[in-house]
Amino acid sequence: MALGDSLNTLTLEQAKRLPVWRRPMALLALMAFAMPIAFAIWSALLNNFVIEMAGFDGADIGWLHTVREIPGFLAIGVIFLIIFIREQVLGLVSLILLGVATALTAQFPSLGGLLFITLLSSIGFHYYETVNQSLQLQWLDKKKAPQALGWLLAIGSGATLLAYLLIVLTWRAYDLSFDLVYWVAGGVTAVIALFALVAYPQFESPDPQTKKMVLRRRYWLYYALQFMSGARRQIFVVFAGFMMVERYGFEVHQITALFMATLLTNMIVAPLLGRAVAFFGERAALIFEYAGLSLVFILYAGLYHFDWGPWMAAALYVLNHIFFSLALAIKTYFQKIAAPGDIAPTAAVAFTINHIAAVFLPAALGYLWLTSPMAVFLLAAAMALVSLALSTLIPRHPEPGTETVFVRPVPNPAE
Repeated sequence: MALGDSLNTLTLEQAKRLPVWRRPMALLALMAFAMPIAFAIWSALLNNFVIEMAGFDGADIGWLHTVREIPGFLAIGVIFLIIFIREQVLGLVSLILLGVATALTAQFPSLGGLLFITLLSSIGFHYYETVNQSLQLQWLDKKKAPQALGWLLAIGSGATLLAYLLIVLTWRAYDLSFDLVYWVAGGVTAVIALFALVAYPQFESPDPQTKKMVLRRRYWLYYALQFMSGARRQIFVVFAGFMMVERYGFEVHQITALFMATLLTNMIVAPLLGRAVAFFGERAALIFEYAGLSLVFILYAGLYHFDWGPWMAAALYVLNHIFFSLALAIKTYFQKIAAPGDIAPTAAVAFTINHIAAVFLPAALGYLWLTSPMAVFLLAAAMALVSLALSTLIPRHPEPGTETVFVRPVPNPAE
């Protein structure tokens, strides 16, 4: 019996009789709200904290993000853990760990200390994200999933926007410290997750999940898209914000204002993008995303040659996030081609694949950054072009047996 099994376990059909706030979608929304409070505040303050308090350079920030991604690479461990712990419980416990580790971040203002506390918070973040993606695909109806995922993205953006707004309004006005803000942000996330752990029943997914590693040849395109997405995203996550502080001298309230503008845009755009994916299909959505990202990264590289200034860099940052929102199409593509019992183990495998490059890329590119920031962004543009080529292999109507444009439907697509 897995931890979390009890008489208080409901099927998704039974859960429809619960009050709206206790239903599975409400729990997904609450988790979508809670996670960004800790993670977004950690991200918003990180570049200023490591430069001002720990004296980081490009190589140091690269190593920090390499360590941060190790738990993502080891997300496959979720498959082992769900033998003993229900996915819902594991996700919320991981969220509590993220909150507690975030709260303690400012207590470790050195390279070694930050590597340690970042590793702990990253375990919480990546195991939560792995389970969260699995639960979303199990609990959401296929026909409504793109729109629902769009709304969940908007809720997460709203939580992040609220956190950023509070920093912008209070950081300089009240001379806040890194220590206080990290404590409050991490504490709020941990408390919300603890409440969800106690207040919600356990929801039984309609299809039992395979509790072993699943690698199927017919999912190869999904794996490839995940690998390229992880490699490309790392360059942006590690170096785009760092560039704002290092090159243009953004202060905490300024970088947070930029993040806030980005999230406000995402709140408006994400539900629309979810509807667009449902209408145009995953193939068209991903082709559009990767074509746009290729151009954005080329323009990022141009900042170091033409020096278009901070406003151009800020505009590219916002635009990049809009394109990133279309990545929900990778989730719904997999949902359409997957055997129902494969969702949980494949989510873990995919998260590991997504982080293969992330383990070594930030550290390696941190040293390249010291000599040529332009080359770092040009490499990201090349990765986006590879993703663009892969996205053209998605059929207009993917389903089991028709996973790519190369295959025709087969009687038994399970293997």
